[in-house]
Amino acid sequence: MSLSLPKSLLTSHPIRFLSANPELLAAIACAILVFLGWLALNLNWLGLGIAILVAAYVVGGYESAREGISTLVIERELDVDLLMIVAALGAAALGLWQQDYYLMVDGAVLILIFAISGALEGVAMRRTERSIRGLMSLAADTARVIREGHEQIVSVEQLQVGDRLLVKPGELIPTDSRVLEGESAINEAPITGESLPVEKSPGSEVYAGTLNGSGALVVEVHQAPESSLIQRVIRLVQQAQTEAPPSQQFIERFERGYARVIVVTGLVLSILPPFLWQWDWETTIYRALIFLVVASPCALMASIMPTLLSGIATGARQGILFKTGAQLEAIGQVRAIAFDKTGTLTTGNLQVTDVIAAEGQSNTTVLRIAAALETYSEHPIGAAIVLQAQQQGVQWTEVNAVQAEAGQGIRGLMNHQPVWVGKADGITDCHLPPELVRQSQRLEASSCTVVWVVQDHTVLGLIGVADSLRPGAQQLIQNLRQLGVESIVMLTGDNQRTADTIAQAIGIDQVYANLLPEDKIHILKQLQQRYRSVAMVGDGINDAPALAQASVGITMGITGTDIALETADVVLMADRLDKLEQAIRLGRRSQRIVKQNIGFAIAFIALLMAANFSGQISLPIGVLGHEGSTLIVTLSGLRLLQA
Repeated sequence: MSLSLPKSLLTSHPIRFLSANPELLAAIACAILVFLGWLALNLNWLGLGIAILVAAYVVGGYESAREGISTLVIERELDVDLLMIVAALGAAALGLWQQDYYLMVDGAVLILIFAISGALEGVAMRRTERSIRGLMSLAADTARVIREGHEQIVSVEQLQVGDRLLVKPGELIPTDSRVLEGESAINEAPITGESLPVEKSPGSEVYAGTLNGSGALVVEVHQAPESSLIQRVIRLVQQAQTEAPPSQQFIERFERGYARVIVVTGLVLSILPPFLWQWDWETTIYRALIFLVVASPCALMASIMPTLLSGIATGARQGILFKTGAQLEAIGQVRAIAFDKTGTLTTGNLQVTDVIAAEGQSNTTVLRIAAALETYSEHPIGAAIVLQAQQQGVQWTEVNAVQAEAGQGIRGLMNHQPVWVGKADGITDCHLPPELVRQSQRLEASSCTVVWVVQDHTVLGLIGVADSLRPGAQQLIQNLRQLGVESIVMLTGDNQRTADTIAQAIGIDQVYANLLPEDKIHILKQLQQRYRSVAMVGDGINDAPALAQASVGITMGITGTDIALETADVVLMADRLDKLEQAIRLGRRSQRIVKQNIGFAIAFIALLMAANFSGQISLPIGVLGHEGSTLIVTLSGLRLLQA
């Protein structure tokens, strides 16, 4: 276990580093004052020594006293900051009463060590926060807009959909766009975690915050800058920083009650020992003060959040976004995973393979009706049909009263006639031609999804759409089993034959097909009853209810729909399934570190309390042990930054 402070904390410019960390500056000033006060006492300059030590109390303890009193007055709660101040002032009062002025030095050392520990914890935590906030620096402030043949530099906030931008070599992409002209390699590592540059050419998507390589690009803005991928990343990470996970909430509730118990116990220990064990009053009060210090739950409080924030920062660097620390905890406990098929286990880059018209109809008519409806759909199948119609030059008329039926299809009115595109199950008002049924079975057996086209209660034909497996899907399933995931299932609205073919190819045993969104929720509830913690991986609109139901909802950052991105708890930015395995490993490692920290903190508190009652430690040693253990668990949590 490496617990040394990261070199990056120590190699910054000293003045700039101290100005950014005022708590550390106050701790250094306190250390100087404590030394001068101790020196003055040794030279018998009592008045000067006491005055300097009082200054050390004020400089080193001001921030803790302010926070402790604020918590007491506003929230009516005791916290460890106030306990430390009370212990230090108690030592000073005892020293003045007994004219043992070196007890004032003990109290000042308590303040000093507490100040140093708090300052170092602040420095370490700011490193985690800087790592997270570094995402925000990826967003460009300005863009080169081409208007009327001339370049203009405008702020990114002024960009509009349809603007043409020039991105020169070495510049950041200002906002999510589509390449119109030029070719270049784009470094997408800050956004997706992809280590190798990605080649871009006309038609390719480029994302805000990614770095252009050696080629100049002309790109077109296709969505508002505030909706760009990097802005969604920033919003998700900011949300993750502000929400405490359940374990941290429990520790915070525990700390409030625990602090009261410590104060009451401290009062009892400052009164009873002279009557029970014939201790003198000086020893009794001194041991009670040490008890207030060593029994305080600082290390326990620091056991969780530094670890989880470090895990969130590391995940963000690797292209894995956890919306909250609770989801980093939860993903490490997952015992079962449910996958959607299209766009998740498969690439989602669907292509039309077959257009089969019914007798007396034409392929063009089938495509024309299907494309007219599917222009209103966000589903990848619909996009594939529209693209095929465009490539064949098929023209279509506008459809009215369009209504999507989740998991079934889409219907509307064309020239006042009802039209339907979707599953055979949705066709209830006409007969399916036997020849088309046979063709449908053939296509389904070859892993195609079949879309039926109906107009005015007449089946016009069907369209076969095929997908390809996402690279690494089979290896991921094997790796998840080796990680100990007990159940892996596929949930899809597709037909059983297509789903079985895909599942067999990647090694999934349990397949649930022909599902509506509510069916997926029902299956997830069954899995949760058996396995308790269940993850759902999906990217479509119809996956959103299941993502919300799952213990951990996971979606793709690039191909995921807006509602899936809003609903999911974890976002895989590069659309790479191997990131799911990394996320689970990161969650499990964070859980191990949290458990190690909690066990260490409890054991060390118990050890210090035992040493105190046996008379083996002084107040400065108790403070050093207490604050040292707090610093150790904080730095232990930061190990995840090097994951």
